[in-house]
Amino acid sequence: MTVLPIMFIVWAAFATCFVLLLVYRGNLTRYEEDQLFLSDNNRTEIELQGDIQRKVRKIEPLVRAFGGAAGLLTVGIVGLYVWQAWQRLQ
Repeated sequence: MTVLPIMFIVWAAFATCFVLLLVYRGNLTRYEEDQLFLSDNNRTEIELQGDIQRKVRKIEPLVRAFGGAAGLLTVGIVGLYVWQAWQRLQ
């Protein structure tokens, strides 16, 4: 068994996790408001926006890690495929 199918499986797992995290982050930020609360009358809205920001900041390192890993695996798969094709041509 060659390495390429194994790399495809690992890439699919990382890419799936990356896409799921992006969807989750998109759902979180869908309810985020672009306004500034200047008075304390809107305390609940301030707390809701703070909760959203904390959740987004919490998953941001995971989004970067899975995105970077998926990108590196993509480059590795393409490189390995090109190398194997070059070896067959010679």
